[in-house]
Amino acid sequence: MELRHLRYFAAVADTCHFGQAAESLHVAQPALSYAIRQLEAELDVTLFTRTTRQVSLTPAGQYLRIQAERILAGVDEAVDGVRRIAAGRSGLVRVGITGIAAFSHLPRIARVVKRELPDVDLRIQSDMLTPGQCDALRAGALDLGVLRPPAIGEDIETKVIDVEPMVVAVSVDHRLAVEPVVSVADLRNEPFVLYDSRDSAVNDAAMRTCRAAGFVPHRAHQAPGTAVLLALVAAGLGVSLLPASVRSLPLDGLVVRDLADADTVEVALAWRSGSDDPVVTAVADVIAAAFAPDDAINTDPAVVARTGGSRVADHRSVSARLGVRSGEKS
Repeated sequence: MELRHLRYFAAVADTCHFGQAAESLHVAQPALSYAIRQLEAELDVTLFTRTTRQVSLTPAGQYLRIQAERILAGVDEAVDGVRRIAAGRSGLVRVGITGIAAFSHLPRIARVVKRELPDVDLRIQSDMLTPGQCDALRAGALDLGVLRPPAIGEDIETKVIDVEPMVVAVSVDHRLAVEPVVSVADLRNEPFVLYDSRDSAVNDAAMRTCRAAGFVPHRAHQAPGTAVLLALVAAGLGVSLLPASVRSLPLDGLVVRDLADADTVEVALAWRSGSDDPVVTAVADVIAAAFAPDDAINTDPAVVARTGGSRVADHRSVSARLGVRSGEKS
């Protein structure tokens, strides 16, 4: 049974008029009549009762009409789904995200993807440091990463989407907790709580900040992740220099203060070099647009059309150009 014959049958069944059906299908009436006769011959049944005055469905035709509607709807849905996936409008994207960004950046990411790409399913793996995300991207376990550059190892490309100043976190009873702004030099003799990863971009920024103030921080404690790090600081076991987005994680016993002379740390999208999955590209474009400054928004009709009507940042697809930096090491 040809799909064309089924569509022809459905058109005649809806109108019970060969002339009207032929017009709606943009085919000649004799060709339509011949196709219906072919279908009846193939099924060895009569689908229509034809008289000089009217055309009506036989019981077999009535049954086939119900089944044809279901089959054709399924075919149309499949075609639409295939086209949406090919256009990057549907599918599954696995996203890794670094500790603090899961609270500060993930809500905006999830919201904008849901709005612009409602048929895309995001699967989030949180509290992943940069080295772990890079390994997962290379292994194919992640499609996108939201991490702190530089990327670790080869075959990883990145696009910076945010730059944050460093702040200091102290316990609520610390001597500096009452100060609205803290000088890095005031931390010279303090014990520090740092991440235990040697490739931590946050650790690197903290070290640069302290060295610029003329000292090397005393590493009193190390933490495997953000939750443990903040708990150690709140317990009074040390201070920590962290991105400003740490303020999105209120914790009893913890106070966050601005630094007068701190370094900055970046947040970036990351993906495997050579990735050409259109769904991953579309999600990356939408996320980058969500964090782009207003003057970087692109209203080119061609770009807007590619992203389904949304205003996107002035950059091209992930596979073509995202201001990449490939294979950087710390």
